Amino acid sequence: MKAPNEIKYSVTVGGTTVSDSREIVYAPLFFGGRAAELRIAPVLPEGNIASCTAGIKAPCGGNIFMNGYQTWTFCPEYTKKSRIRGLHGVPKPIVNAFSLDRYGDYHFVDYPNKKGRLHGISYCYFREGDEYLLIASLDETNGYTLFDLDANSGELTIRRDAVGLRVGGGFEAFSLFIAEGSEDAVFDAWFKAMDIKPITREPISGYSSWYNRYQNISEQSIYEDLAGCAKVMHGGELFQIDDGWETKVGDWLECDKAKFPNGMKTAADAIHAKGYKAGLWLAPFVAQKDSELVRKHHDWLYLHEDRPWSCGSNWGGFFSLDIDNPEVIEYLEKVFSRVFDEWGFDLVKLDFLYGAAPFGSEKETRAGRMIRAMKLLRRLCGKHAILGCGVPVMPAFGLVEYCRISCDVSLDWDDKPWMRMMHRERVSTRQAMGNTVFRRQLNGRAYLSDPDVFFLRDSNMKLTKAQKLDLARLNALMGGVFLTSDNMGDYDGEKLKEYREVSSLRGRKVTHVSFDGKTVNVSYDAGGADGSISFKL
Repeated sequence: MKAPNEIKYSVTVGGTTVSDSREIVYAPLFFGGRAAELRIAPVLPEGNIASCTAGIKAPCGGNIFMNGYQTWTFCPEYTKKSRIRGLHGVPKPIVNAFSLDRYGDYHFVDYPNKKGRLHGISYCYFREGDEYLLIASLDETNGYTLFDLDANSGELTIRRDAVGLRVGGGFEAFSLFIAEGSEDAVFDAWFKAMDIKPITREPISGYSSWYNRYQNISEQSIYEDLAGCAKVMHGGELFQIDDGWETKVGDWLECDKAKFPNGMKTAADAIHAKGYKAGLWLAPFVAQKDSELVRKHHDWLYLHEDRPWSCGSNWGGFFSLDIDNPEVIEYLEKVFSRVFDEWGFDLVKLDFLYGAAPFGSEKETRAGRMIRAMKLLRRLCGKHAILGCGVPVMPAFGLVEYCRISCDVSLDWDDKPWMRMMHRERVSTRQAMGNTVFRRQLNGRAYLSDPDVFFLRDSNMKLTKAQKLDLARLNALMGGVFLTSDNMGDYDGEKLKEYREVSSLRGRKVTHVSFDGKTVNVSYDAGGADGSISFKL
């Protein structure tokens, strides 16, 4: 595989363009391969950035990975014949009615929708067999690193998402890491260059209420689920209460009294009494349109063109909160103090985090704002564990213990045909499994990865037995979070045997991964024998 040997760059501020080229000088990696760090910081006139681009040649004869915007964004390996559709084909009235362009990067990236034209963010790689060429950002504070590839010509355009940022003097336009070698060699070297290590190496397993109950949870259902979990789970595992405990998304200081008449401390105490860690779901940077927060504190909402920014259509629609408003920060401080200090929860699953940073400003890029939001959450949660979800991938590196790397799984394989026309962040077991495979390198380097839950149950299921077992095995092998959303009290002897079998794969070595553009094959050490998982994308 031929690594690039030159990079050309151009930065325009106002009417002045500064451009140049630089030779890429590689140094050998300790475990084989070679790498280069490129920090390009031209001296710029004072003004607002109009464009910031660079170009290099990339090898496109093999498999190509382009990382997606946030945790839910589907991003498998591609070939030079692939295309990424974006929202092309979805009628504009539907996009607008359901704010479909808010879940990903569609509102600030134009997807070309042509064969061989591929888009990614923060990092990408080119693979020929077991040899990798990794091209990645070292720091996104000055703007997301956007990759636009013309695989037919091999031209890779790199753009810094910093348009409108006020600059003057030295400005780090690009901070890139380029490495070629084995998978482990290039990804280990990238994280070493960033000086990022996972906060914890302790994986978690247990139960999540979401796909078992969805929002139909209550104090009584928690007691029932705890009784069922006792049949399977051990002390120290996680029992997570997901969405549905609150009255409205955004109103976090009190629970829904009709569902939890004795409050959330009673629920956390009940979980602890069984010997489990207690987890609670929140979406701290957003609020649904009919929440008390929106009704009473309309000035807390993030405004774009003098209108509250809608983040999507969940819960009838929801808005972003403005983290530059001191009252919002004060409110979140109260929320997390209540969750941890008063109610006694051990871990929070923090969802829809992308809502914190839809835009940048003259003073701060969109990515810089997202990083600031993640550092805020780290401060508010202290030593309590965070499971991040719905967050742009790289801003979460090293700031959360656990992080989703896929979209939500579903009770079937790939949702309804018309839903397949929607955004890349849609619900899909097929797409979730694909992301678990192709973002596997983040697990144990950026954080411990959450591939979402698995199922073994038969009720309300359209997944086949083989699909359920492949999902569970893949989660065990490539994730640091291993949760089910079954009513474990219903497990019979066969299901208990299946649970123990898939659980035994946690920590086992994946020996080989291959993808031919249609079928993913994962081989692994099954404990004295070879095991395999195969599924079509």
